[in-house]
Amino acid sequence: MTRYRALLLLVFLLLLSSAHPPWAAGAEETPFRVGVILDTETLIGNVSRTCIAMAVEDFYAAHPGYKTRVDLHFRNSGGEAVGAASAALDLLNQVEVQAILGPQRSIQAKFVIELGRRTQVPIVAFSAKSPSLSPTLSPYFIRAAMDDSSQAKAIAAIVNNFHWREVVPIFEDSEYGNGMTRSLVEELQEKGAAVPYRSMIPLAATPDQISSELLRLKGMRTRVFVLHASYALGVTVFTQAKEVGMMGRDYVWLTTYSLTAASDIVGATAVDVMQGVVGVKPYLRQTPKLTNFKRRWARRFKEENPGTALTEPLVFGLWAYDAVWALAMAAEKIGPADLARSRRNSSSEDFGGLRQSPIGSKLLHSIMNVDFEGLTGRFRLVEGQLDSSTSEIVNLLREGPTRVGFWTAAKGVTRHLTNGTGLRRIIWPGDQRETPKGWEWPMQGKSLTIGVPVRPGFGHFVDVRRDPETGRYHFDGFCIKVFNAVMDSLPYKVPFDYVAFDDGTGDNNGTYDDLVYKVFLQEFDAVVGDVTILANRSRFVDFTLPFTDSGVTMVVPITDGQSKSAWVFIKPLSGDLWLASGCFVVFTGLVVWFLEHRVNEEFRGVPSNQVGTVFYFAFSTLVFAHREKVVSNFSRFVVIIWVFVVLILTSSYTASLTSMLTVQQLQPTVSDLSDLIKRNERVGYLNDSFMPELLKQLKVNNNRIIAYSSPDEYAAALDKGTANGGAGAIVDEIPYLKVFLSKYCCGKYAMVGPTYKTNGFGFVFPKGSPFLPDISRAVLNVTEGKMFAMLEEELYGVGIPLDKSFNVASSSLKLSNFRGLFLITGTASGAPSSSFWSSSSTTTRRRILFSGRITPPRESFSCS
Repeated sequence: MTRYRALLLLVFLLLLSSAHPPWAAGAEETPFRVGVILDTETLIGNVSRTCIAMAVEDFYAAHPGYKTRVDLHFRNSGGEAVGAASAALDLLNQVEVQAILGPQRSIQAKFVIELGRRTQVPIVAFSAKSPSLSPTLSPYFIRAAMDDSSQAKAIAAIVNNFHWREVVPIFEDSEYGNGMTRSLVEELQEKGAAVPYRSMIPLAATPDQISSELLRLKGMRTRVFVLHASYALGVTVFTQAKEVGMMGRDYVWLTTYSLTAASDIVGATAVDVMQGVVGVKPYLRQTPKLTNFKRRWARRFKEENPGTALTEPLVFGLWAYDAVWALAMAAEKIGPADLARSRRNSSSEDFGGLRQSPIGSKLLHSIMNVDFEGLTGRFRLVEGQLDSSTSEIVNLLREGPTRVGFWTAAKGVTRHLTNGTGLRRIIWPGDQRETPKGWEWPMQGKSLTIGVPVRPGFGHFVDVRRDPETGRYHFDGFCIKVFNAVMDSLPYKVPFDYVAFDDGTGDNNGTYDDLVYKVFLQEFDAVVGDVTILANRSRFVDFTLPFTDSGVTMVVPITDGQSKSAWVFIKPLSGDLWLASGCFVVFTGLVVWFLEHRVNEEFRGVPSNQVGTVFYFAFSTLVFAHREKVVSNFSRFVVIIWVFVVLILTSSYTASLTSMLTVQQLQPTVSDLSDLIKRNERVGYLNDSFMPELLKQLKVNNNRIIAYSSPDEYAAALDKGTANGGAGAIVDEIPYLKVFLSKYCCGKYAMVGPTYKTNGFGFVFPKGSPFLPDISRAVLNVTEGKMFAMLEEELYGVGIPLDKSFNVASSSLKLSNFRGLFLITGTASGAPSSSFWSSSSTTTRRRILFSGRITPPRESFSCS
């Protein structure tokens, strides 16, 4: 037995001398000193510490042959920025760490990042997500986490998906809250959503202070809120929101990840007060590796933190886990030789005593190029931060968070990662199934203040009258009636009050541009009246869809266009057509005489008789009164064609002359604006309108335009004319001119000339107003209904010819209109003549030309 024990001892000594024991593994490994700065009093700090420790163990268990090893040095920041800076100084000066992991909060990271820049020591953050911390501006700062700006994009995409027009962000007063909110506001505005108010909650706010702020928000019309705060403050906000009645129907609450995970952190308390909340969180693909880690982590975390309710790690801890793996891989790439190089020890703890790391730039480059499959997905840094562009959208319900969709940078909001649009059904606060409209009215007895222009001359559109006894205003007119109908057709009631925009004397208190600008200044909630939709006005306000005709044209007097000349009968044909017709009459007569002369006694005789016969026959065909008989088939062919041409010519002449004497008796004095300018006529327009700018663009001299205020003034100016101090035309929008013509339409005036494009009348609302989409849809419904047609009949009248078209060009028929006819008759006349002429003998041709009498050759009548 003693001999056996001695043999075992000898074998043991031999093994000890020839190999390292298992517990001595890594004795020759080069340490890679990594400082870790955490808030150990927080849940995120404790979760992250466990994940970091497990990451080191798991990495070297998976890579036993590595020559470097991460050597962790933990420090507690105490939740303060100064504490984090002090911990970083200690790690850099005393421990001489080669990289720092953390700190947790963005405000703490600001100081530590500056230390990393001075010393060229990489600072790897896994929970400091504020967009104000930019890796591109701080080269030694690495964010191994999702930037909060991606959450801002996801939330803005959700808002846009449901077409909400106003959003109020509620955020904690910290670097974490402010940085995210700036990005959120930019993304919301890019999607067309307005941010009328930003609610900032101090970190030390009491429940009473939070309730007071929430009651202020409740008094506003916006019902879409985005809450971005730490989970402790966020749960308090939701608790107070439930107490003041802001977690019921018609409310929308959106949260960022820190609050989306509150139900996992806080438990039943968060579940109870966050029913119906929609939150975003980083998307984690459930892999076997992640599932195995969660199981091991839960067991270990429960051992280290007895009584904890947390059953799985937060994503911050998973990011910290992957960051440790990235650091370990980067250290191995550098190698033991470079890691062994150390800086001179320095006990100084001030900024001047810091020295640069000799391997800082090389280590930074190595970390930037790490690429592996981590717990949270593919770990790859793009411009210094984790390349993560997918968020999960969840609906917080009593049974737990329910996934309703995803957001990706490429596809936006989708039901599935691969396909599908929109989101699954969401249950909103108050167990509401239908999507809230995002705003509510009235609140605390408020009503819309509607500005109304005062224009006495055209009371057809807006009629504002003041009762001299009571001082109260009465509002009527086409625009007022249309707006009342639009508001009545809305699916909800919106109280509003009309306010006259007058100067106390019954006239406008400024121009229409001034009135519109009052909406931009928030002195009016809207403007209703005959307000034209213009591009320069739309820079400050939004318009509904138009509810009237669009365009600008002019009205001019009508004159009797019937000619008083005794020679009116020659006007239907142009001069060249008269000449051509006369030539063809003579030509046709000569052709017929030529063909009939030798065979027809009626075309013979003394030369004077023959000339008379030619002209008499030719001109008598114009009225189909020719008496001479033609016996030659050639002649008959020519006459038939010519009579056909004459029929068309005479019919056209008759129609043209009739039109001149009857249909076109009334003619406008000018045809378009260019005629007015050439004749130096004065041009009238409606006072307080945008017409002067338009007329200036149309090259009308400024001293030739004059303002009028009513249809009666229009008529008086047109009747006088420019020579008597009036105007040659009135240029205005079509609705005003229709009203004018409905009153003065007895054949005295007419709309003429081209129509210049405008967009008609619209109702004015502030930029981004939540009312605008609903009211625009209501405008469409009203203008397509029977009631609107009745209002237009009341405005313009029934059966009145408001639009007249005038052909002011010459109506004389041109030669070009009959070229084809003359070509036909010319060909018909020339062809038989040439044929006959070529078939006759020379002697016969002489006898035809020079003899008064021609005897037909005998042989042509002989019988065989």
